[in-house]
Amino acid sequence: MTKRKAVALISGGLDSMLAAKVIMEQGVHVEGINFFTGFCVEGHTHAIRKHDQKKQKRNNALWVAEQLGIPLHIIDIVDEYKDVLLNPKHGYGQHLNPCLDCKIFMVRKAQEWCTENGFDFIITGEVIGQRPKSQRAATMPIIARESTAEDRLLRPLCAHHLMPSLPEREGWVDRNKLYGITGRSRKPQVELAQQFGFEEWAQPAGGCCFLTNEQYASKLTDLWQSRGHRDYELDDIIMLKVGRHLRPRPHFKLIIAREEGEANFLEGYRNQFASLQPQSHMGALALIDGVLKDDSDIELAARIAGRYSQGRDGDSVTYEFTRPGQPTKLVSAKPISEKEIEATWYV
Repeated sequence: MTKRKAVALISGGLDSMLAAKVIMEQGVHVEGINFFTGFCVEGHTHAIRKHDQKKQKRNNALWVAEQLGIPLHIIDIVDEYKDVLLNPKHGYGQHLNPCLDCKIFMVRKAQEWCTENGFDFIITGEVIGQRPKSQRAATMPIIARESTAEDRLLRPLCAHHLMPSLPEREGWVDRNKLYGITGRSRKPQVELAQQFGFEEWAQPAGGCCFLTNEQYASKLTDLWQSRGHRDYELDDIIMLKVGRHLRPRPHFKLIIAREEGEANFLEGYRNQFASLQPQSHMGALALIDGVLKDDSDIELAARIAGRYSQGRDGDSVTYEFTRPGQPTKLVSAKPISEKEIEATWYV
């Protein structure tokens, strides 16, 4: 009998790890696939921030593949993903998360990969009722149909609540050894993980995507509004994850490092942005994104940056102001008051 082959969508979370393991236990050859959109929560911020140094700086998808003992194919879809985010057919969730369109897109990409590599079906860790936008009984057939995967899409963790897929009907997997998990409780998954002998797994925290985060979505919306068009590059995605973003005037905003690790990271962008480097007091590097129309804009930027320096309660702070390709100059200004900073637009 020919050994069947399946590709599992591996996000790095517990559900995708369990789904792959359930099918591996039935003798199916499983390989993992992970799609990089740029909006993943893990990795970037932990690697940048000094105060996060004690946290493991691992790629959870790679770590899951290692625990399972399977190959993992990481595919960059940053450019292709733009249309999913900018023009979601099924709309957004609570913030800027196009979860249903995202799942359809990734399953479609996995189906294309299956066809190109001679694999038989797709595994996902979806659980009915787990996510309000994409993991509902009504959305399961939509994902299967619009991704073109149809009944080659198998959800091992909630299969008992769905019509039998092709792998089940053909006997490639035993439906009786699949599960009927539903709802948002993690208890069934934790118990299953313990049965398989897993002692560690990534903890869910509102999803694995920054687009579900209200503050991040606000910053991305502000980026689009300030530029007058809805587009982005990978650097934009990463920059929105770092520092305080404050917009005192419509034509510019400040990105102020919150700690040493962020300051070191932002230092690498000084050749692309105007910047304020503290001179008279200890303080944070500030990048200025946008157009500084006159000296009053520069002074306002220095006053705001001064609020986040050790000179915040003094009469004046001095900064080295730099524009890319131009000589530096010193700018002194009185730090903005606490009341005034509260009126500044925190993006």
